[in-house]
Amino acid sequence: MNASKILQQLMQQAGSSSGVDVKGILSGLSKQLGGGSSGQGSSSSGGFDVKSLLGGGAMGMLVGSKRGRSMGGKALKYGAIAGVGMLAWKAWQSSQAAKTDSGQNTAQPASEGERVEVLSGEIQERRSLELLQAMMMAARADGHIDEQEQALITEQIDALGADQEMHNWVEQQLKAPLDAQALAREADSPQAAREMYLISVAVTDDQNPMERAWLDQLASALNLPKEMTAELERQAEQAG
Repeated sequence: MNASKILQQLMQQAGSSSGVDVKGILSGLSKQLGGGSSGQGSSSSGGFDVKSLLGGGAMGMLVGSKRGRSMGGKALKYGAIAGVGMLAWKAWQSSQAAKTDSGQNTAQPASEGERVEVLSGEIQERRSLELLQAMMMAARADGHIDEQEQALITEQIDALGADQEMHNWVEQQLKAPLDAQALAREADSPQAAREMYLISVAVTDDQNPMERAWLDQLASALNLPKEMTAELERQAEQAG
């Protein structure tokens, strides 16, 4: 399985729209939905807002197109995905500074875990799976990703170079029950828990009651205190 490769490409895609294959996305939509692009930005067979996908590729598909979201708007926080590890670390650092009232930068102890960006080998692969799983569950939190959209998400992730094992895993995750406790058990460190929550924030709209409820369930399952979740959400909002 090549989860770390897929996550890294998603993070790069989030950090820059220059690598998005617009023609490929449109072609894929045309084939999947059984018709050509009408130039009006949507497909009558599935209600997809094609224009909403152009800025995101797989990232765009992960937040669902039927919710009327604007790529790069408040709902999808590209910057938070692109820098998830560093931002989660900054949130921890801010919380420690607040506790000590020193305002000084604090070195994160080894017991807190490493950022996803600096991991390697099996540990990197495991963390990548954790974050991909968190992202997909968060994207499904409002229940609006149907089978057709699931197929499109899988297609987009395949386009990033997913191997067969990764392809099968993605299909399984898109159909698995939403279970915050099971997801939280996958966190291998406090840093991993913070990253899982932050990447979930990045692909949800906290103004949507179902998505807000999912974030609250996940925070509880991850044992993240309210001040930490608030700081993680602040970091995500600032990153944009």
